[in-house]
Amino acid sequence: MSGIAIHKFTTAHPGDVSALKSLPESTKPEDLLAVIGKTEGNGCVNDFTRMLSSTVWDPHLEASGGISVFSGGTEGVLSPHVSLVVKEDDYLNEDGSKMYNEGLVAKVGGTRDFEPWEMGTAIQAKVTADTIKKLISEVEVEPDDVHMVLVKCPLLTTAKVVASAKECVTTDTYKSMGYSRLATAVGIALALGEVTEDGIDDALESYGQRGWSSRASCSSGAELENCHIVILASSKKASNPYRAVHGYMADAIDLNVLLELTSKIPRGAKRVQIFVKAEPSTDGVVRGKRHTMMTDSDIQGTRHARAAVGGLVAGVWGETDVYVSGGAEGQGPMGGGSVCVVYKV
Repeated sequence: MSGIAIHKFTTAHPGDVSALKSLPESTKPEDLLAVIGKTEGNGCVNDFTRMLSSTVWDPHLEASGGISVFSGGTEGVLSPHVSLVVKEDDYLNEDGSKMYNEGLVAKVGGTRDFEPWEMGTAIQAKVTADTIKKLISEVEVEPDDVHMVLVKCPLLTTAKVVASAKECVTTDTYKSMGYSRLATAVGIALALGEVTEDGIDDALESYGQRGWSSRASCSSGAELENCHIVILASSKKASNPYRAVHGYMADAIDLNVLLELTSKIPRGAKRVQIFVKAEPSTDGVVRGKRHTMMTDSDIQGTRHARAAVGGLVAGVWGETDVYVSGGAEGQGPMGGGSVCVVYKV
């Protein structure tokens, strides 16, 4: 089990690792568990800003066995940034007793690499679920204690499709991002008890409408072949001032849930970070009014949704370096998305 601290820094460019110099002097290389970032690429298949950021950050994670998760796309007011998740010793009183009766803990890990034909299928969901269950057990918490399972999952490229030994879920590389996010989210839902194993196929076939997780945050990229997993949970065994609450937006303009969750932050507490998933509703409407996010041939729908929800979230949070990720298949109700708020008392 790792009690943690989370430190957030804006970045000047995708190769910027200067945040390491701003960490507390007591932080050692082996304490860095995860780097969770937003980069200024298009968030699509050919977003090489994610790959650049992973390439420059991953060497700094070798000592700890940590992982990187980069989500591309900072449309609108969103600011490129990184959130560094680091191990931190328990806060203790002078007599050695715990200063706090609880705290936020984290566990990171990864699945095995997936074959191209496994991506977006029940196989990916089940493998992801098994890995998450193992990580939850190792961090000594229960599924109900988990606030967020944040995952970077793979996608299909043309080369992978051509080389695949079996038929892939799709030959469209952009669509493969959604299928991979969906399968990953269904795996998270299975691990957390939000769907049953018998419901996996139905969840996948309905594109997450009949089986989803309110605590899943999944993004896909060409920079990896497996799933990188970060679990954030509350633990009575930890003693630190970090706390989290979670919920989900029912649609892209669900201001009420953002206000409800942020209202749970106690007076005087410090806002640390908010993690939100966003997607265009596939029925083409928001609260009965037509939207054009799915019919714009110039700009992908996930980019529209990221910009719209990003502006809403930034306005509520009061900062623009918030983590808003596009493509919420199985990560909340259709057209909505999961929300996790982290603060420090």
